[in-house]
Amino acid sequence: MEPEGTTESHAPNLAQSAASKLSRMGARTKQLGDVMQEPTRHKRIILVIVCTALLLDNMLYMVIVPIIPDYLEGLQKQADRTQAAAPHDNFTNGTVHRAAERNFDLQIGILFASKAILQLLVNPLSGTFIDRVGYDIPLFIGLNVMFLSTLIFAFAESYATLFLARSMQGLGSAFADTAGIAMIADKYTVEAERSKALGIALAFISFGCLVAPPFGGILYQFAGRRVPFLILACVCLTDGILCLVILKPFSNRERENMPVGTPIHRLMIDPYIAVVAGALTICNIPLAFLEPTIARWMEETMHASQWEIGMTWFPAFFPHVLGVYLTVKLAAKYPHLQWFYGAIGMVFIGASSCTVPACKNFGQLMIPLCGICFGIAFVDTALLPTLGFLVDVRYVSVYGSVYAIADISYCLAYAMGPVVAGQIVHDLGFVQLNLGMGLANVLYAPALLLLKNVTKLKPSFSERNMLLDDGPTGLYDAIKMEQREKKRKGLCTTLDENGVETFAQRSYSEEESSGGEYA
Repeated sequence: MEPEGTTESHAPNLAQSAASKLSRMGARTKQLGDVMQEPTRHKRIILVIVCTALLLDNMLYMVIVPIIPDYLEGLQKQADRTQAAAPHDNFTNGTVHRAAERNFDLQIGILFASKAILQLLVNPLSGTFIDRVGYDIPLFIGLNVMFLSTLIFAFAESYATLFLARSMQGLGSAFADTAGIAMIADKYTVEAERSKALGIALAFISFGCLVAPPFGGILYQFAGRRVPFLILACVCLTDGILCLVILKPFSNRERENMPVGTPIHRLMIDPYIAVVAGALTICNIPLAFLEPTIARWMEETMHASQWEIGMTWFPAFFPHVLGVYLTVKLAAKYPHLQWFYGAIGMVFIGASSCTVPACKNFGQLMIPLCGICFGIAFVDTALLPTLGFLVDVRYVSVYGSVYAIADISYCLAYAMGPVVAGQIVHDLGFVQLNLGMGLANVLYAPALLLLKNVTKLKPSFSERNMLLDDGPTGLYDAIKMEQREKKRKGLCTTLDENGVETFAQRSYSEEESSGGEYA
């Protein structure tokens, strides 16, 4: 046994050692934080957080494709057995079975569309909210809602609970997707860097959509229904923690000096933005309409197996990434041809859609599906940066509302797909559906000519301001010209108590906050 004095002498040494270790850990943590806050590295970390959120959203969107129909079919069979146990004549039993089958198809269509429909309704509000509070808080809110949605999917035991989870996912996506894309546009201000960063985000979106069905199908078959959702929930939780630690959305920093974004209704009536939004909707219609209809067509025409149906879209991931890569490289070299890349993509989509019904086997079908995804990559990668550029040169560089419009364009296609596509196939046929989608893309492509002169617009000037630069032509123009020069110098005009005009320093001009006038 050690003497009492020796024990007492060890206590201060242990305390000093612990304090020294804590001090070193604190210094290393601070050093790591400083490294992460370095501008270039910070932008890359933000890109990782956003891309992970987009990957999760699109994996959750598509992972239910091989799971939910089979699960609902089990619930339907259980209900049918209960119904069959009751005494009915043969005619009544046949009528009930047909009605149940129609109701089952309708239930699946509504469940699949509910996410896009709610996202479509919430996006105008989420875009305005993002413009008011910034990008980090909405992103964090969206990740939390998506996490809860994924957990509800994992433990849902009824159609109503599944519908709630799907709708909650749409709510979370309206915040996370829009805030994430807008944050990328805000952090990457150079056009070449912005195109590259948005291209990487689009690649993650594509990977999530295309890898989720085989991911969900394999885990569902061998590990159970809950496992794929629990894995996605864990990744979503990790991304949310990373967002909280890196972005610090609730830190007490000043938000009063944020510029006021342009109202979303004003952006919607901008002709250039309207053309881009229309192109984003129409180019995604073939993908949105084929996803709920191609499985049954493959079973009827080529007797495809379940693994072939599950792997239908996966090979298309590689041409999509190739399309993103080519568009980014071309945009860096010839930035004034963004509209042309979008038009080429729409022609690709149209031609590929028209050739889908001519395919006779699984191998042939891969070619037009790869063509559709290749064209979508061209359109999205060319036009999403164009939206950011349009806001920069015609309005205020706040991107929540304009990328909410882009999200609305996507959701419009995917909300109609599960509900409308099946009815079109039933009434007109699968061939007519594909010919109509292909024709719509080819006919819309020339509309992108309206974007030809967008790159010639001068930053921070509206058409009215350009006219005034030629010199004032009247009293109103002279006053506007004088006021603008004072505002550019940080001065605003006021009247003192004697009615004498004075100048005061001003941090932010109202004209800049509203985006200026435009014709």
